[in-house]
Amino acid sequence: MQTSLETLGELERRLTMSVPVAEIETEIQQRLARLAKNVKVPGFRPGKVPIKMVAQQYGPQVRSDVISDAVKSNFADAIREKNLRIAGNPRIEPKPEAAAPDLLEFSAVFEIYPEVKVGDLSDVTIERAQADVGAEDIERTIEMLRQQRTRYEHVVRGAAEGDRVTVDFKGKTDGLEFPGGQATDFAIVLGEGRMLPEFETAITGMSEGETKTFTLTFPADYHGKEVAGKVAEFELTVKRVEQGLSPDIDAEFARAFGIASGSVDELRAEIESNLRLELKRKVEAKVKEQVFAALRQKALFVVPKSLVEGEMQNMVQRMGAEMREQGMRPEDVNLNPETLRSGAESRVALGLILAEIVRTEGLGAKPEQVKALVQEAAQTYEQPEAVVRWHYEKPERLGDFEALAVEHNVVDWVLGRAKVAERPTAFTEVMGTRA
Repeated sequence: MQTSLETLGELERRLTMSVPVAEIETEIQQRLARLAKNVKVPGFRPGKVPIKMVAQQYGPQVRSDVISDAVKSNFADAIREKNLRIAGNPRIEPKPEAAAPDLLEFSAVFEIYPEVKVGDLSDVTIERAQADVGAEDIERTIEMLRQQRTRYEHVVRGAAEGDRVTVDFKGKTDGLEFPGGQATDFAIVLGEGRMLPEFETAITGMSEGETKTFTLTFPADYHGKEVAGKVAEFELTVKRVEQGLSPDIDAEFARAFGIASGSVDELRAEIESNLRLELKRKVEAKVKEQVFAALRQKALFVVPKSLVEGEMQNMVQRMGAEMREQGMRPEDVNLNPETLRSGAESRVALGLILAEIVRTEGLGAKPEQVKALVQEAAQTYEQPEAVVRWHYEKPERLGDFEALAVEHNVVDWVLGRAKVAERPTAFTEVMGTRA
């Protein structure tokens, strides 16, 4: 086999190969001979079919298969010989005019993986939040659980904060109705902040059956751009007022959240444990985000286009699957892969960086790390031991935890080389919740 390698770009290469036609013809005849021993043709006993008849019927397909196998085999040999790391799938094309009549020539155009080197990380600062779970955080969570189990009871009086009010409304700007400005039997819990303050203020004090007209000015940065900054006039009718009744924090309340003993103290302890786990994950996620951004900044290289385009298609498929799970039809939405190019390039680049660090620094997932992560995730279930057993029944179920362990190893590796700034932070700030 003769080969020649051309450089077409920073990562793009063209490998030209040639195979003697005699080798191809010999292999074709050998395959046809083997086929003749087993092929069934009416009027002939097995193994007695004339080779010419076999060649006439199966020759074109056998020739195509032989050439395809020869191309793949020779390409693989050439890649090994030249020690090339191929990124994506090669584009293989036959050459119409060979250098010699007794040669079959073809070329393969492909990209190679870039050389990935991470620069000096000593000037990188990673901020890590220092936060803890306090008694007020536990009580706030309990109150949220109470609100989630609120039941509503019909009352005959003016609407007040905390009430659920069912209304009909119709809004107009410049005398014309606008999209989203009308609703029937729309339920609003006063004080939740789902509607503009002026809207809730207008409802407050109204009784069942009462109608009023009022105006409000939409904020300039309102999400509905067609009405942002405009004055709207609303006609509002209250159809039902219901008072919210939240449960007491007692044994029945505790049992509703899986505490068999009904102990409120046990419920608080479980909430504290869950909040600490959530806090740990949130802090780790914010640190990891900074670490990955720093790695991307410190490792500049050309990303293979073939890998980026493959990731774009994967992202489209994932988005389509998510839409179908939500009852939507992906074909009704123009999922243009080009809009995902930047994100796909970042994902591919980060994957190459992580793979290189893991390879050169020996940061693969250790069994004890994976088991610890599985056990941690299992703590949020009622039967943790059963969850752990389920994951270990099939090795493929551990894939996500193995990937997570590798990410943890890379993060620790970076933190050992960068500056880490510990910042005292409130629990609510880390979690992105309101105090």
